[in-house]
Amino acid sequence: MQIATIRAIPVNVPLVAPYRFSYGSIASLTKTIVEVTTDDGVVGWGEAVDGDRSAAIDALAPRLIGMDPLDLDTVERAVVPGYAYSPWADVLGAKRSFGAIELALWDIRGKVEGKPLYELLGGAVRTEIPLTEYFSYRFPGPNHPGESTPLEVARECARLLEEFDGTIFEGKVGTVAVEDELVMVREIRAAIGDLPLRLDCNGGWLVETARNLIPRFEEYDIDQWEEPVEGYEDLAAIRDVTDRPFSSHVADLPRAKALGVPNVIVTNLNEQGGIRQTVTFVRACQAADIGFRFHSGETGVASTAYLHVTAAIDHIDGASQTLFRWYADDVIVGGPYVPRHGVVAVPTGPGLGIEIDREALDRCHRRFLAEGVFPGADGVAYGDDFARS
Repeated sequence: MQIATIRAIPVNVPLVAPYRFSYGSIASLTKTIVEVTTDDGVVGWGEAVDGDRSAAIDALAPRLIGMDPLDLDTVERAVVPGYAYSPWADVLGAKRSFGAIELALWDIRGKVEGKPLYELLGGAVRTEIPLTEYFSYRFPGPNHPGESTPLEVARECARLLEEFDGTIFEGKVGTVAVEDELVMVREIRAAIGDLPLRLDCNGGWLVETARNLIPRFEEYDIDQWEEPVEGYEDLAAIRDVTDRPFSSHVADLPRAKALGVPNVIVTNLNEQGGIRQTVTFVRACQAADIGFRFHSGETGVASTAYLHVTAAIDHIDGASQTLFRWYADDVIVGGPYVPRHGVVAVPTGPGLGIEIDREALDRCHRRFLAEGVFPGADGVAYGDDFARS
């Protein structure tokens, strides 16, 4: 069996309403779906989660045609440099691109062996994967009013609790006026009772701002903080303000061990260079007593991979993030997932256990071609109106 073709398809998955956070707003999530086909017709699916990576994946593809899709060591060496840095090569970009391809190769292996991905990783330690409910201020969408006041956000949380029996709530601050956000958190706390409540600032506060505001928000019993400030050193500078765990999307384990922050690393399967490297990283987090969970915002392809890896790895025992309820489309049949009682069941079919909706995939690709990368509520890329407070 040999790799016959590799196809990279950038897509935009629209949100029912553009959400607001410290960087600006997002109306669609840009990802790159990877389709790998073998010479005997087995198809595997992967995903690059950091936008349009199609050109990079297309550039790597010729090196891999004709290789054994099950020989991951050889495939990885063919496209990922064996050094950490080079002035002539985008090492991180190569790792991220390979991570998307590698996922498709795991999907192929599972289909060939007739086993779900979690069995290939050693078997399931859990079959229901915990996920958070998410909230933020949102602009109106085509068929959704959004949430523009503290009470509207709190009412949405109350609806999610009543309709889906969510167990952990997580959402954005550092987005609008602080006094409004304090009211929002107060009303959410009233709506969800004593359920865990996490706040995510996306690094939107400066150190002194965080030192002043964290105690005010913690009057409402905050369970965890995600990136109240940007950077590990700034997290260390506010460590004395709260005993609540800090999480970060930056995955730098040596610095985390040296500084004592963050307590949890929140990332994806591409950042370390694929499933195998991520599993190794999670085991290192476990040895260092640092938590790990997956972030939100992927299509059903990468999101399903998160479910499988979480099912197989005992250390990923906390609730990962999800935006499933915000999606207005997806590329998999039956997507997006619908968490109930705070969990989603891991698929049990071979490989990822998903079926691609070809019509939806084409629709999401056409949307990318029309919108561009990560459009915001006003059609501007999400980072263009970023400002820290």
